[in-house]
Amino acid sequence: MRANYLFTSESVAEGHPDKVCDRISDEIVDLVYREAAKTGVNPWGVRIACETLATTNRVVIAGEVRLPPSLMKKDKNGNDVINPSKFKAAARRAIKDIGYEQDGFHWKTAKIDVLLHSQSADIAQGVDSAADQQGDEGAGDQGIMFGYACKETPDLMPAPIYYSHKILQLLATARKKGDGEVAKLGPDAKSQVTVRYVNGKPAEVTSIVLSTQHLDESWDSKKVRAVVEPYIREALGDLPIAGDCNWYINPTGKFVIGGPDGDAGLTGRKIIVDTYGGAAPHGGGAFSGKDTTKVDRSAAYAARYLAKNVVAAGLSDRCTIQLSYAIGVAQPLSIYVDLHGTGKGVTEDQIEAAIRKNMDLSPTGIRRHLDLNKPIYAKTSAYGHFGRKAGRDGSFSWERTDLVKALKDAVKVKEAA
Repeated sequence: MRANYLFTSESVAEGHPDKVCDRISDEIVDLVYREAAKTGVNPWGVRIACETLATTNRVVIAGEVRLPPSLMKKDKNGNDVINPSKFKAAARRAIKDIGYEQDGFHWKTAKIDVLLHSQSADIAQGVDSAADQQGDEGAGDQGIMFGYACKETPDLMPAPIYYSHKILQLLATARKKGDGEVAKLGPDAKSQVTVRYVNGKPAEVTSIVLSTQHLDESWDSKKVRAVVEPYIREALGDLPIAGDCNWYINPTGKFVIGGPDGDAGLTGRKIIVDTYGGAAPHGGGAFSGKDTTKVDRSAAYAARYLAKNVVAAGLSDRCTIQLSYAIGVAQPLSIYVDLHGTGKGVTEDQIEAAIRKNMDLSPTGIRRHLDLNKPIYAKTSAYGHFGRKAGRDGSFSWERTDLVKALKDAVKVKEAA
């Protein structure tokens, strides 16, 4: 592990075209869970994999679902078909909340197509009844998922992605409040922060990149910097900005046309932004638009939860965890832990044994342990799925550190044995 180096991560705002699509897809997930709860349908039976495409005044929602009856209707032949009205309404609410009211993309006038269809029976049979008979459900797909935590920030996230997110969150909050010139910023934005590490710890910021949409066509890069710089400095907090830091604020100059009108968006294209900013491996699967039988989502949340608890327990300064699954099989095929040479008197083997003892990592076990069968996903769609505060509504439950004592106790038992 290098001690002295530069590392960079980027974030994108909720108005970025891909993030608009992630938001709509997760609003659909929440809608299905909400309707299930409202109508007395067992939320364990919810199934949805929803993709969204957005371009100039057009949104297309596609995917496979198993829906509560309240989201269905009868066609002219008396067959049950999907009722698109509530899905369209959810998409319009999301676009409005993000802030799009421009000619080329407006929450009122955008044409929305709903092309959802019933879940494949071949997939359903594998998920509903685990082939290994070790859990109530099989994994919704094969794949590998990673979780990571480190001691660089209060939320145990890598510093570059943590601060990149924070810059955009502060700007979005200020923009929506509508106070002063910051209200003239648009929803579409990207940030990037480069951090210098000294002796393996974040020491200073050496470059800051921010491109943000603005609604006043007279603004140039200098004007945009004057508006955004106070928020950037606030976001960086105690992390020093180097005296020779390079600032690149709207480096191309003008950025008025933004969002899906400026560039098409698609669900699942910002997976590194969603996780650790490149500081840790990624299994490749996107999160947004998926219910939590899909281990791309739920097992990635579980892996982060476990890695965070390992670090929070003081068992290591850094921790990477990999889980792997096969479709229709409940239990993970493998659990791999890497403490990156920072273990505090424990080995990776001991941590792996402690994990197996303290958490059922089948889809059923993960959903139950983290209480995931809820409409809590729209708020995950921008500014990262990790490094967020656990909410009273059950959101970001994977950010809790309530497994610390159990992991410590399990390691002690192992040592004694």
